[in-house]
Amino acid sequence: MRGWWQEIAGLVLPVACGGCGRPRTGLCEECAAVLAAGPRRVRPTPEPAGLPAVHAVAPYENAVRAMLLAHKERGALGLAGVLGGALAAAVRAGAGHAGDAGPLLLVPVPSARRATAGRGHDPVRRIAAAAAAELRRGGTRARVFAVLRQRRAVADQAGLGARERQVNLAGALVVAEGGRRLLDGGRVVLVDDLLTTGSSLAEAARAVRAVRTDRAASRAGDGTVEGLRAAVVAASPSAFEINRN
Repeated sequence: MRGWWQEIAGLVLPVACGGCGRPRTGLCEECAAVLAAGPRRVRPTPEPAGLPAVHAVAPYENAVRAMLLAHKERGALGLAGVLGGALAAAVRAGAGHAGDAGPLLLVPVPSARRATAGRGHDPVRRIAAAAAAELRRGGTRARVFAVLRQRRAVADQAGLGARERQVNLAGALVVAEGGRRLLDGGRVVLVDDLLTTGSSLAEAARAVRAVRTDRAASRAGDGTVEGLRAAVVAASPSAFEINRN
């Protein structure tokens, strides 16, 4: 019910820019331009073990931070399209060449059930769906496979440090029954709205790697799993600062 009401309210109530608050527009040109920057490889410090290569479009600050929070916490569902477009750009940057075998399989990092219920929607899954649609419009085969589940309760991540987040999430995710078959059919890209410490994406990667077949999860010379990548809309500013190349 809450999600339905948010959809209707966005049509009939006065709106303000989700990035800067400018009235009478859902997103002004200046804030939209922030999400049009070219995606870059990002790395948190310290980098958790098992984190796949991650690409992001913008630092998590100012207008971008406001947009993500407005979409996630305040039900500004109209922002899903532009956020999904930014996520699609990050997916393209890290997923390899269009001629690579298989479609892109976007696997969202799941939120806790209580968080999704409280918000009335699943923000990452919504953005992922918009990203897949954008990729398809550009001629790239892409689908969203929400196959990850939380198999145990985890604490609220807010206020936890990098090491505490890793401990909190260790072993928390699992691929749902039947997910192995789905994930063997293409190039998996883990997607989330935000990267801070990288703990969530590292745990998602562990869960996916645990069920990939030998064919789909052949190992490269450095011990990483080939084909597994990650993309986010935004990352902490420090994750950009150490990647100047």
